[in-house]
Amino acid sequence: MSGGRLTVEVGPGDHVQGLAHAPVTLVEYGDYECPHCGHAYHVLRDILEELSDEVRFVFRNFPLAEAHPHAMQAAEAAESVAAHGGDEAFWAMHDILYENQDALEVDDLLAYAAAAGVDAQAVADDLSTGAMHDRVRQDFRSGTRSGVNGTPTFFINGQRFEGDWTDTGAFVGALREAARSRTH
Repeated sequence: MSGGRLTVEVGPGDHVQGLAHAPVTLVEYGDYECPHCGHAYHVLRDILEELSDEVRFVFRNFPLAEAHPHAMQAAEAAESVAAHGGDEAFWAMHDILYENQDALEVDDLLAYAAAAGVDAQAVADDLSTGAMHDRVRQDFRSGTRSGVNGTPTFFINGQRFEGDWTDTGAFVGALREAARSRTH
């Protein structure tokens, strides 16, 4: 098991924001109920706005179900929204989930799905049948193969970021350095 490298490359099944040809690919393994991921969401929002053309952001599910009892269901709801509404709906759902981490019951998830523009009944059906369980587990397995054991975990251009992501300046610096090394 690799501790320092992303073992599953970014592909067509991933949720991606940003330019395909951006010099930096930032992958986050996250959990919608994790308070640290909630903090990272706000940090990333600012960083990605500042570095918009330089960074392609990828989100992968890593629900820590034992610690966060609503995380798996929230991830499955986000994947259902993506399946029924596409990328734009997924990112809307992603944002809503992080902005409402204290309200992740099924009724909440269905209301968020509707707010993201997706038929809540379709999401309810997916949740009741476990239709998105394997999709979430696929992300989780890719994380464990890359040495992820907590959230959030970040990879910059395939290399695990070991710095302090809560230090926005240091995080931006690491991303800019990665961009410079790609362009030289």
